[in-house]
Amino acid sequence: MNQYVTGAVIRKLREKNNITQLQLAERLRVSDKTISKWETGDTVPNTETLKLLSREFDVSINTLLGEPRKLICQCCGMPIDDSILGRDKDGALNEDYCKWCYADGTYTYNDMDELIDLCAKNMVNEHFTEEQARSYMKQMLPQLDYWKRYDEMSDHGQFEAFKEQLIKEINDLQIDGLPKVDKLYALAGETVNLEYTLPNGQHVKFLDDQKTYLGNQLEPEFGGDRCFGVLADMDFIMVCTYEKDGENPELMIYKKR
Repeated sequence: MNQYVTGAVIRKLREKNNITQLQLAERLRVSDKTISKWETGDTVPNTETLKLLSREFDVSINTLLGEPRKLICQCCGMPIDDSILGRDKDGALNEDYCKWCYADGTYTYNDMDELIDLCAKNMVNEHFTEEQARSYMKQMLPQLDYWKRYDEMSDHGQFEAFKEQLIKEINDLQIDGLPKVDKLYALAGETVNLEYTLPNGQHVKFLDDQKTYLGNQLEPEFGGDRCFGVLADMDFIMVCTYEKDGENPELMIYKKR
């Protein structure tokens, strides 16, 4: 740990959030002199205090330490930073996983082949074919901590059972034009939190940008230029339609579970 780097990071975050040394000290239950010593590099926060600072500024401990480690999701292998870290059940950032593989203390993938199917398609470019991407992931994933310790860390199918229950509830809605839903994927709230216009002209969003939801995008059975968007979690099921890139969304159903 470089105490001067950590001190500079704390000061930068404090000033970015318009917090005085005294205000930060009160929140952490330390003296303002302690904050000053951290920021000048005279002393460094202990492990428990780093956790408190992580929560206060909503950054990882790795960031507080000046990013000495290059973080890699231990489920999908993607490079990760604070903006896409998963979260534990208590809301704390988890430095081992991205928010698509780990959300609210739950691992979202129990099937390596399913993960490969999803990731390989998104890795294709002019230099990397889908076949090459699949081969790469088949070699790389077994080396990651989640898959090496799968029997110990997985929930033994509980999350998959929850997804199957959600899929059944969505299909039971029998929405006209919506094809049968057979898969739900982990989706970051910030990417699917569309803004809807209510009949009174008010604009509203229903989701939390910081949460991860289960959902899918489907082409309508009757054709046209609009897609169905399906989203769900423990508390609700939501179905909407929208044009390309989420333009002009219309809410069809918002159902509490």
